[in-house]
This record gives sequence, structure tokens and C-alpha cells, in this order.
Amino acid sequence: MPLVSVVIPTYNRGDVIRRAIDSVLQQDFKDFELIVVDDGSADNTCDVLEAYHKRIRVVSQEHCGVSAARNRGIRSASGELIAFLDSDDEWLPAKLTRQIERRSRNKTYFICHTDEIWMRGGRPVPQKAIHRKQGGHFFERALERCLISPSSAMISAPLLEKVGLFDENLPAAEDYDLWLRVTAFYEVDFVPEALVIKHGGRRDQLSATTVAIDQYRIRAILKILANPDLPLRSREHAINELRRKCVIVAQGCRKRGKEEEAKAYEQLAESYAGDFYRS
Repeated sequence: MPLVSVVIPTYNRGDVIRRAIDSVLQQDFKDFELIVVDDGSADNTCDVLEAYHKRIRVVSQEHCGVSAARNRGIRSASGELIAFLDSDDEWLPAKLTRQIERRSRNKTYFICHTDEIWMRGGRPVPQKAIHRKQGGHFFERALERCLISPSSAMISAPLLEKVGLFDENLPAAEDYDLWLRVTAFYEVDFVPEALVIKHGGRRDQLSATTVAIDQYRIRAILKILANPDLPLRSREHAINELRRKCVIVAQGCRKRGKEEEAKAYEQLAESYAGDFYRS
């Protein structure tokens, strides 16, 4: 049984999936299995995957979205640790090694991410201070924006079982939702070394195809607010961020002529005004 199960979800990425797979197979750390979940691709993805024969395990399903694909990979995994890689990204060779080293304390509930390099059009993109990665307890910052990239994350199977898998009802911000459920209660390990290369700028990426992604982050915050174990201070931060995002989404709705939706978000924000104790 491998220590690590690597899960790559893919959909119509036959032009780049080799890069992702090869970056896993070239890892210094070798005690892993690689599961590629083909989420109903209609391009040449199947032919590309067949060329790897027994070096990878391919799981195929009808097109259900990235959350369902990742969850299918998790359920197919046999490793104690799960590492994710998006099919348009890649790892540097020491990625798994550095994260395994962080697990020397042998935590049951373990999550670790790494720093990363952003690329767009083949050129590096500088990261702003607001995107700075960190370890420890950072639920408040995790509410503001998604600070953990799936491609950089390694998480223990027991922790996933504890907090739940990716929400398949969220068409976007599914990673933001999961990291809220994690960071609200658990410390995150961090490797301050850029070990992941994230390639942006594709027209099929969720960030490019999803309008008003904050609407899905609002749904994620409402979910964490429904958890009765959420500490009061964390609840206060979550409500403040919920109200802020509602204002942003309402403004966007109004610009697009969706007055009723704008009012609904404003009413949602107002319903939480000063209320940090709602059960």
C-alpha cells in the first residue's frame, strides 16, 4: 500500500495532461500511486493516458465536474495521504519529499501546502502580498480568499474523512469551501519553497468561466456558519466576511441589471448584522 495517493482530475486537457503526469512520475519520493480521473473527456485525453500503461491508474466517469472527479479519486485511493494536482499544473521534483518531511510529527490530522510559481503565457507572474502563503492557523485570511491551491495540497485521509470531501453542489470555489472546513479547526503545515508551477490564462479554467465566483464563496461561508462547533471568534470573522462579499456580489448583480438578486444579497447581509450567536 503506497503512503501517498496522487489524484489528478482532468477534462479535455489532452494537450497538457502529459506535463502534469510526468511531473509526478519524476518525483524524488517514490512511494505513491497516481490516479487520473478522466471526467468524461471528448478530446484525445484517453489516448494520452493509455500511453502510460501501468504507470498510472485511470478512473473514467461521465462528466460531473472537478469536485466529483476529485472525490472519485479520493474514494479510489489507498494511501494514508492524498495529494492533488490539477491537470494544467505541474510539480517540481522535491514536492512530495518536502511535504513528507513536514509530517515527521506523525499527525493523524495532517494538511500541508507549499509555495508556488505562477505562470501566464509562459512568463512568471508576481504574487501580491494578499496572496502570500502561510502555515499555522489562518482561518480569518482563508475567509478573504483561497490561500491553498489544490495543486499544492497534501492532506491525510483521516482529516478528509473528518471534514468531508469536496462539495459537488458547488460549481466553483469548491476548494475555498474545503479549506474553510479545515482551517476553522486545524493547523496547516507549510513548506515555504516554490514546488508547484501553476499555469494560468486558459479559457477553460473555472476562474475564467465563472461569473461572480463570490456567490459560491458566500454559500461556503453559510455552510461553515451552520457548524455549531465553530468558535465564536471565528464565527464573528465569518459573518463579517459574509456581509462584505454580499455587498460585492450585490453590486455586481446591479451592474448586470439583476435588481432582485442584488436586493436578496443585501438582505442576507443585513440579516447577519451584529448577530454572532445565531445557531
